[in-house]
Amino acid sequence: MKNFCKLVTLALALCVMATTAVAQAPAIVLSNLVDGVGTVAGGVTNWGGLSELTLISGSSLLGVKSTQAVLYIGFFGGSTVDIGNMVMYKTARNGNTVISVKKVTLGGVANPSLILTSPSVCPAQPLSLANPCIIKLDPVKGALSTLDDYYFAIFFTSDSNNTNVLGVGNSYAQGGLSGYSVAGDQTRIKAKGSLPPGYGGLTPYFLMYVANE
Repeated sequence: MKNFCKLVTLALALCVMATTAVAQAPAIVLSNLVDGVGTVAGGVTNWGGLSELTLISGSSLLGVKSTQAVLYIGFFGGSTVDIGNMVMYKTARNGNTVISVKKVTLGGVANPSLILTSPSVCPAQPLSLANPCIIKLDPVKGALSTLDDYYFAIFFTSDSNNTNVLGVGNSYAQGGLSGYSVAGDQTRIKAKGSLPPGYGGLTPYFLMYVANE
């Protein structure tokens, strides 16, 4: 009987310890890994058949510790967006040779179609410069390093849906992100391949924020 009571007491003590440990676990605070873009300023149409590559420079990282990167893309015009593919490239600092490639997804899909007029996709309707639609992509696993650079590449399918798509970028408050657009699907580059030329350091049109969650 004494042994039984000791076992019950030990089990209760372990339960209390586990509950206390869970209760004391620090909450994760949403934080930018780099400075995001500022006020929405406008955009360009006819994105069908184009890719945008956005540089997330290791030198722009703010020092927030995170085991993942969560990308937020935004739109303020268009009805349906057909994305052909999304990836994140890793290069050496100031380099253009791809070290590694990670798939970027939304709901587990790298080529989603986004119905911007649907409240389930963009709760605040209708879209406008003052009322953009910000979409949170799935987390990209792995910490970003200050020793490397990263490029988020998104390709828009060549179809009529992408004719009137407007990205939220081109802001005067550029933050820590910069990008460029290139014709064709630039999301299929393998490790040891080279990124396409054309980088000009301009504000990206679609990637708004890179956060820890």
